[in-house]
Amino acid sequence: MALVNYSAEQFSGAVLHWFDQHGRHDLPWQQHKSAYLTWISEIMLQQTQVTTVIPYYQRFVEKFPDVYQLAAADLDEVLHLWTGLGYYARARNLHKAARQVVEQHAGEFPQTVVELENLSGIGRSTAGAILSIASNKRAAILDGNVKRVLARFYAVEGWSGKSAIAKQLWQYAEHHTPYGRSADYTQAMMDMGATLCTRSKPKCDICPILTGCSAKEQQRVTEFPYSKPKKILPVRQTLMLLIENSAGEKLLYQRPPSGLWGGLWGLPQIADLRDCASELQLDIDINSATYLEPVRHTFSHFHLDITPVKIRLNQDGQQIMEAVNTLWYNSQQPVNIGLAAPVKKLLAQY
Repeated sequence: MALVNYSAEQFSGAVLHWFDQHGRHDLPWQQHKSAYLTWISEIMLQQTQVTTVIPYYQRFVEKFPDVYQLAAADLDEVLHLWTGLGYYARARNLHKAARQVVEQHAGEFPQTVVELENLSGIGRSTAGAILSIASNKRAAILDGNVKRVLARFYAVEGWSGKSAIAKQLWQYAEHHTPYGRSADYTQAMMDMGATLCTRSKPKCDICPILTGCSAKEQQRVTEFPYSKPKKILPVRQTLMLLIENSAGEKLLYQRPPSGLWGGLWGLPQIADLRDCASELQLDIDINSATYLEPVRHTFSHFHLDITPVKIRLNQDGQQIMEAVNTLWYNSQQPVNIGLAAPVKKLLAQY
């Protein structure tokens, strides 16, 4: 295959021509474009597949159709609708950014990348997506799909997590972003990465920029983009206490606003039952403990091995874990709160 040197106009023209015929045009967030709806979809799509996001997106915007209603909501409501989607910092940042838009920008999203980046949880690529898709302004993006397309097209040697490689990819992204049809081009690049230039089994033979792809010319497509250097994930252990009152309700507590599962409701968690009195302020009957089948939950940076423990309080006191918010959870009549995924599973199972 003879490698063709594409100009920026030829590159974007080929991509847009493919998009007009084969791109995705019926996604829920494409039907009524606005900065708010684009922002919600882009945050949800970070590290999450489109098919997974669609029902979450639909429920979310039905509950919070505009930035004012999201800003006015309780964080618990937001986290409840996010339950199961993972990476909960995204939901906390959404809520915080909505309040920033209302309080600092009179409910209107800023119209520059720099100003958008000042909102909680919005980085350069997300800012570019909001401007290009919602306002058709020329703004480059560099999400995972676009990185993959450009890393292969230019056979970029190096992991994009390194600043020099990221800078190189951004230069390519900026270079190829056209001045016209920015919204379509942004969507087209994401679609190409998601449907053609996939991680495994890419459909190179029908790629619109095949003749300029360095990775294909070198027969090294699957080598790009470089993966993050692998490391062995550490394993942490914890006990999650299934404490039940006389009504069959389970005790939950709200986790601190930052950190692991920040702001979500969870089961009391501890490394050693003997430390309950001092760490959790719980007067439990250690002799009643029944250890259940352990489960593993994997985060990006470690494995968490969870051992559920059914255990009784010495008495059904209401003044428990006074330093934090607590509630008794009835799985037959659940309240709308944000639950960490493994906690939701355990409550359903037991």
